[in-house]
Amino acid sequence: MANTNEFHADIAFHPGETLAEKLEELSMGPKEFALRAGKPEKTILAILRGDSSITPEMAVIFESVLSIPARFWIKKQYSFDEYKAREKRALSIRNAMDWAGRFPYADMVRHGWVAARAKPEEKVAELLNFFGVSSPEAWENYFFNQQLKVAFRISLAGTKAPHALSAWIRQGEIQARAIECGPYSEPEFRKALDDIKIIMAQQPEDFFQKLQKACLACGLKVVHTACVKNAPLSGASRWIRDNPLIQLTGRYKQNDRFWFTFFHEAGHILRHGKKDIFLENVEYSEADLQKEKEADDFAEEWTFSRAQEHEVLKEKPLALERVREFAIKFNTHPAMIIGRLHKKGILPYSVGNEFLVKIDLSGE
Repeated sequence: MANTNEFHADIAFHPGETLAEKLEELSMGPKEFALRAGKPEKTILAILRGDSSITPEMAVIFESVLSIPARFWIKKQYSFDEYKAREKRALSIRNAMDWAGRFPYADMVRHGWVAARAKPEEKVAELLNFFGVSSPEAWENYFFNQQLKVAFRISLAGTKAPHALSAWIRQGEIQARAIECGPYSEPEFRKALDDIKIIMAQQPEDFFQKLQKACLACGLKVVHTACVKNAPLSGASRWIRDNPLIQLTGRYKQNDRFWFTFFHEAGHILRHGKKDIFLENVEYSEADLQKEKEADDFAEEWTFSRAQEHEVLKEKPLALERVREFAIKFNTHPAMIIGRLHKKGILPYSVGNEFLVKIDLSGE
């Protein structure tokens, strides 16, 4: 983070101007000075015009000819170069205001991802720092042009809200990098799924912390990243370096939706490649659509399988008091049964809501 107390000059002059003043004071022309310095006259003229820089080697030579310390010339040149670089950067930031305006900045501030900034230029700088990029072009190359294919294999260029999606993805990456984690073990994660299913079935108040702990012991990171405007996601999965990450929003604030999403993403981690990232509302290839179906099948198997569903549906009419008994038998939560029956239209959404548990991962 930049030092906010650091002073930056509003203007700086090329050291060639100081050199011109000194030569005039000494009544020494550029040709004589070039001869005394052992440098081509065209080099000295370029410095005097501000078209060329004074190098450290030249500064030492100038010290001998003019009796002005080399560090004086070096500092002058450094100050001028820094000033020009900051001037160029300021122009770049002003040109990026339209880009910055496309992000859900207010939501990002509310969630603590970025600092509140009043000036558009400050918002641009804040967003560049957030994404860890130097310019909107660098952001576009990363998220649109797939120039870093080891990061993820999709482009956000075809999505409805690439700016919001990229902010959500980046926040998950930041959260994941803040978590210390051992190496990932697929066998250990597969074994841990039984314990995680018990957490789902019991739905304790600290279920999310228990889930995180169980996954972390296997080298898998699970984070909660709040939804932002125009990015209504439930979850995503991908690999960051050598550890997989499951990023969840708890969007619907219902335990049945949450657990299906978790096991769906777990299915991607266990069955699909390290370069894949799976998001909602993204146009996938036929092969990736098949992977989505495989992840859905995995989630169904772990939350409320089709065989179990068929067993429940044999009871006609289905008495609601039997739902809890079936849940105990299947080692699942009654909400998983009710949620499935709601989704398939077997039960109206007004029936069985007492089995659904409201969840809020935001802590607000």
